[in-house]
Amino acid sequence: MLAAFPGFARAAGGTPKIGLVMKSLANEFFKDMQEGAVAYAKKRGGFELIPVGIQSETDIDGQIAAVENLLTRGVDAIVIAPADSRALLPPVARAVKSGVKVINIDVAFDPESMKKRGVDIAFVGPDNRAGAKMSGEVLAQALGRGGKVVIVEGNPGAENATQRKLGYQDAITAGGLTLIDSRTAHWETEEANSVFTDMLTAHPDIQGVMAANDSMALGIVKAIQARGKTGAIKVVSFDDIPAVKPLLESGALLATVDQFGSQLAADGIDEALKEIGGQNLTGWIKTELKLVKGKGAA
Repeated sequence: MLAAFPGFARAAGGTPKIGLVMKSLANEFFKDMQEGAVAYAKKRGGFELIPVGIQSETDIDGQIAAVENLLTRGVDAIVIAPADSRALLPPVARAVKSGVKVINIDVAFDPESMKKRGVDIAFVGPDNRAGAKMSGEVLAQALGRGGKVVIVEGNPGAENATQRKLGYQDAITAGGLTLIDSRTAHWETEEANSVFTDMLTAHPDIQGVMAANDSMALGIVKAIQARGKTGAIKVVSFDDIPAVKPLLESGALLATVDQFGSQLAADGIDEALKEIGGQNLTGWIKTELKLVKGKGAA
């Protein structure tokens, strides 16, 4: 209950409201995040949770509207996984300056953009670059030096997409792989299927794929199967959503990285409650990552 946070008290004495703004609920990672947050709120008690999501990974306007709607509902804090590291800052900065506490999860806000807007928002999340490097190293070990690989990226405006691409590039450099193409599929399954199909047409000698999330890996594996190249092209990814478990078991997915999505929102909520209780949080509060290997991974 609220007594766990010394000094916690609303001036009006009511139950605090916390808004949780996620990205696409079509992505199993964010569905899992919402379910974990709702379960945590029910178990912990002492606050009202208002979870909202958008319908596609690129619906930035939908997220902006969600933030504005939460402000009209009088929330005390917002925990947000922004679809874009810069575009969501204007409404979020307005929230901070109006006295609403904000905790950033999953996708970090751009530091320079925060500085320009005069806000310093704590980030709760994993080291995406380090995680992607771990996943990419499994592919490098499987292919050996000179292996030809491509990267299928997340949203260009999202900091975690940038960091995961950098992590994959780290693994490519360290493992002596050859990067022959890199394109975005905006985190989406069907778009990844289409993008990778085009890549395979342009580069029929692809040996490995580094996908920035599991949702895209699902579409990539489908494209590989459609071309009759199962086993000939190896795939690694990031997120460890339940849908990729069969792919890991069969070896269609060589590795992914668990960032414990169902716990991530709960961690953000805890930090938001600390801020409501009077603490001033800043900087990066790191969360856990775990490499998950599939069948055939060394």
